[in-house]
Amino acid sequence: MSWRRHSAGLVFSCVFVVSYFTNKFVLSVLNFTYPTLFQGWQTFIGAVLLLLSGKFGWVEMSRITRSAALSWLPGSLLFVGNIYAGSRALSRLDIPRFFTLQNSSHVVSLLIMKVVRRERVQRLKLFSVCLMLLSAINLPHYDPQFDSRGYLWAVAHLFCVGAYRVFQVHYRPGNLSDLEQQVINYLFSVLLLGVAAHPTGDLMGALEFPSLQSHTFHCGCCASALLGFLLLLATVKLKSGLSLEHFGVWIFLSKVSAVCLSPFIFDMVVNTPSLICVLVSHVGEALLLYSDSDLQLARSPPS
Repeated sequence: MSWRRHSAGLVFSCVFVVSYFTNKFVLSVLNFTYPTLFQGWQTFIGAVLLLLSGKFGWVEMSRITRSAALSWLPGSLLFVGNIYAGSRALSRLDIPRFFTLQNSSHVVSLLIMKVVRRERVQRLKLFSVCLMLLSAINLPHYDPQFDSRGYLWAVAHLFCVGAYRVFQVHYRPGNLSDLEQQVINYLFSVLLLGVAAHPTGDLMGALEFPSLQSHTFHCGCCASALLGFLLLLATVKLKSGLSLEHFGVWIFLSKVSAVCLSPFIFDMVVNTPSLICVLVSHVGEALLLYSDSDLQLARSPPS
């Protein structure tokens, strides 16, 4: 029923916004900029909760074979790059600017599909990704809080997001479900980030973190891990009842909500040119969603 879909979408949007705000609070307000530990903690808790949920039958997961897990490792590597670079970028960039850059990951996905599968691109789709790309290119020039390292990490993040999107949708090996994919992602992330914690200096830096014994810091870390797991469940629930195009609409609405609410939660400096870049990027994303739904409608058989 439509009201159930809408309620699932509203729950997803709320968890999405609160999850991003919590991560932003820990990374920027508390200034805990040690992503191997922060993301390692989140993925560890996510893996434990997901495995327990599967064991008790709260979610449906099949036994993952070794061959299926190995075939999914490229996706897990992209996932680690996604969360690590995303954490670095989010700690230095405001949420509206972060999403403006993240939107240009669709350009990466489009280029991969064009090169690998030689797909024809609609004019409207090409126009929409050009809007997102131009917004991302111009944003650093007009950003009054320009941070070069933040933008570099955002570029790494958007490349991983774009490549992961293509791999997940078009090269899903072993018929793994979304939850089974995420279990592999979580376990691989815990292993890789745990190994990288000392060489990157995060482990020693965290020991000197001023708010290490703060209850606010502890609550923020616990909330971020729990919200990440709830966002996964909300995502799987929403995707199970919707097409990819309609699911994309809910992601778009969630990002727009986060962008609109973030100035009331976090301090940021906004000028007219950077605001135009943010608006144009999200207009481009809306046009992309429209072009995808139009293409899906054209491919559907007549009733």
